[in-house]
Amino acid sequence: MTRLQHFGWFFSRGFGPQGWGHPYREWNHDWTKPALYQQSVRELEQAGLDLVIMEDALSLGSPETLDLRVRGAYGGPKHDPLMLTPYLFAATSRIGIAPTINAGAYPPYLAARQFATLAHLSDDRFGLNLVTDTGSARHFGLPALGHDAAYDRADEWMAVVRRLWHSWGEEALVADPSTGRFADGAALDAFRHQGEYFDVAGPLNAVPFERGDPVVVSPGGSARGLAFAGTQSDVQLALAPLDARSVRDYRARILGAATERGRTASDIRVLFVVKPEIVPSREEAVRVVEASRHPSDDVLRAIALGQSSDLETDLTTLDLDRPVDPAVFGEHVSHGSIKGLLGGAGSFADATLRELLTVKARKGLVSERAGFVGTADEFADFVEELGDDGGSDGMIFSGDLHPVTVHRMLDELVPVLRRRGVLRQELGDGGLRGNLFDF
Repeated sequence: MTRLQHFGWFFSRGFGPQGWGHPYREWNHDWTKPALYQQSVRELEQAGLDLVIMEDALSLGSPETLDLRVRGAYGGPKHDPLMLTPYLFAATSRIGIAPTINAGAYPPYLAARQFATLAHLSDDRFGLNLVTDTGSARHFGLPALGHDAAYDRADEWMAVVRRLWHSWGEEALVADPSTGRFADGAALDAFRHQGEYFDVAGPLNAVPFERGDPVVVSPGGSARGLAFAGTQSDVQLALAPLDARSVRDYRARILGAATERGRTASDIRVLFVVKPEIVPSREEAVRVVEASRHPSDDVLRAIALGQSSDLETDLTTLDLDRPVDPAVFGEHVSHGSIKGLLGGAGSFADATLRELLTVKARKGLVSERAGFVGTADEFADFVEELGDDGGSDGMIFSGDLHPVTVHRMLDELVPVLRRRGVLRQELGDGGLRGNLFDF
């Protein structure tokens, strides 16, 4: 029997030009101002979604890829999502907000203090989507690390941040007006951490939390990324073939990584990222899918531009009719992004770039478990199938944080999911951790 599921929204463009490249840009929202995002996040809270995760990229890339990333606003400009977060909290009361945080960009003490402050200001609705990208290292005067070393640094970073958050012992905060004693310095942990990547002294200059640490989200799909999730994450953003067996297998790998590190299966939520295209009828779904099967070169180049931004590698200069040489990808490029380009191909030698991009262009019917085009009822069937017998904790919808995108995706879907008993009627008041772990 399908249980209640968790749902969220992945703000996939980040704090950048929402609507760019789409007709709904003509709604004349100003993407640099908070009103657009406040309107959208209020609708998501009304829909009963647990959280919004805000994508980010700190860098416009290497000098060779600057034009590539700004040409279609795929990789930039992007303003700082952490600075947008308080405006979203001010517009809502229950939904959680998790901006993307790069472990190499924030010194642990500063991060622990800022995040503790936001957690208190928001009634514990703050979370962080922790990433390990090192492509922006030169902007911060940091060494560029390899893929696994970046996760090593993030593990140390997270361990120090948590120790700072817990540097006030249980008896440290007295707050007793009758004695005039606010805190007991003897119960503070004035530790010194001297590790491979960080040299930090405690205690933290912020009071402890009453309802647990801020929620940590992580997106890594590599073996090292899954190990990181098993150690550190409360929410794992999952990318996998979305059939019931693959979902169960992927979730089992995450839960296995957690239990190997002394945690339990109930300590982590695995949420699969999807981008449904909800249409009014089966006939319309078939028409949309058929129209996608033979993409033009212009469509393929547009897809290549988007993929290039994610990969920090200019695919638009490559021959469409030759295989991609994997040597074009630098060491810093996400393994998950490279696998995403490969799709179902065994290796880059097995397909031309045209064939890889054509697969990206093609859509599939959700009713046939071949894609995400379908009616609201067909997509709800899919949600129920993945959630049967605890196979899935829920889904993260992906798209611009724009009212048109939100309503186009959710207007018909939310009522159906609620009637099926898989989407909550309203959020609780226990903060983000409470929402994610109350069932």
